[in-house]
Amino acid sequence: MYNYLVSIRSWLLVYLTHRLALPILKLIRKPEVFPYTRDQLNAFPQGSLGKRLIEMLDQHRLDLLAHYAKHDMKHILLEYPTTDEGEVCLQAFMLGNRHISFPVLTTIIFGAVCMPEHWRSMIHAFKRGRHANHISDWNWSELAHEDISLLKEKIFNSSGNAAKVIT
Repeated sequence: MYNYLVSIRSWLLVYLTHRLALPILKLIRKPEVFPYTRDQLNAFPQGSLGKRLIEMLDQHRLDLLAHYAKHDMKHILLEYPTTDEGEVCLQAFMLGNRHISFPVLTTIIFGAVCMPEHWRSMIHAFKRGRHANHISDWNWSELAHEDISLLKEKIFNSSGNAAKVIT
């Protein structure tokens, strides 16, 4: 029974995110369109965020969505998997990183109500985001060429001005 409830919860999370929130957000705001194709990303150098993005999408048999690539790149840099727990932790990180938006808040509320087994992970992700450099204003399309290890250093470097270098 528990596995059945978890599968329904997973379906609901995907439905709310991909079928409801994403189309609504595209109407309300003008999200940045990711400028690269699958073939272009495949040509990026090993170690770059763009190359890792296409590898991750291929590994999970996911499509490259022009309005969702930024979200997928955050999964890579912040090391949260594309699972239910990974989704709520990514949004908890963003909330901790002082990024408040409709997707962040709704995912956090959904996780808090429906995913009590992930509360500890969500709290850890929130604290991790609080201590990281601010990333919500980064130009994610330009970052596709950057080396992943350098980007992670800019996120988690405690100097306070590391994130300003690439915005």
